[in-house]
Amino acid sequence: MDFLRLLKDKSVVLFDGAMGTQLDKKGLMSRGRTNLDAPQAVLEVHRAYVEAGCDALITNTLTMNRVYIETHNVGVSVRDVNRAGAELARQAAGRDLCVLGDVSSTGQLLEPYGTYKEAQFYDAFREQAGILAEAGVDGFMIETVFDLREALCALRACKENLRLPVVVCLAFQTDKSGGRTMMGDTAEQCARQLADAGADVIGANCGDLDPVQMSRVVAMLKTATDRPIVAQPNAGKPRLVEDRAVFDMEPAPFAEGVVACIRAGAQVVGGCCGTTPEHITAVRNRIEKM
Repeated sequence: MDFLRLLKDKSVVLFDGAMGTQLDKKGLMSRGRTNLDAPQAVLEVHRAYVEAGCDALITNTLTMNRVYIETHNVGVSVRDVNRAGAELARQAAGRDLCVLGDVSSTGQLLEPYGTYKEAQFYDAFREQAGILAEAGVDGFMIETVFDLREALCALRACKENLRLPVVVCLAFQTDKSGGRTMMGDTAEQCARQLADAGADVIGANCGDLDPVQMSRVVAMLKTATDRPIVAQPNAGKPRLVEDRAVFDMEPAPFAEGVVACIRAGAQVVGGCCGTTPEHITAVRNRIEKM
């Protein structure tokens, strides 16, 4: 499926919702390695989002790059876990829906805040993206990244080595002061630098914003670039309950918040932490009424 053609053909493109929190509900906390340990569970989540009416699935490969796997002792092969993730998403999507390979944070910091050099991040992202491309993804989703420099490393790794479209989402901590990531990058900085580096779609996901707050960041991104904008908010702001982050916004108000993101300029929408197939169904229904 041609993702760029999908963007041209549809006024609003709908992505899927959360994978990790859905697996948590099934008692499967290992996330990425679940592709190998419990593939049927991953497939069931993907299929539920297909039934909810999404236009594209995102692979269950968040953070499954070599740096993260080795520093967090995940204990899986980079190749095996990413190939399995792509194959499961494709099995659910068939040939009618797009599949985007999920690329995300290394879980480490770049110099001078950490010990890693940009070249090390670049190599890890290039390896992961190459495996996902071999497995047949239609493009890449770089998401839940808190540092613009890390996002640019991932974007360059994809664009310089592969001929597939790339979506890039930063996680914003506030919609104040120009919208800022944890590392202090503003929405305008993110939009301009990502566009200059070749991102096909630019936006926001996860972070510490509710859907309406994210709509304000969307508006800032929209004024800074002519690239399509994506918004994938969490099911509300996280609440800490017994040392666990809980996201409990119901589908109807979530969908209204996503509509606010569309009105602010988002062409691509979906859900992040805490969202379910019911949230995506609610968004689909609201899109059809618009």
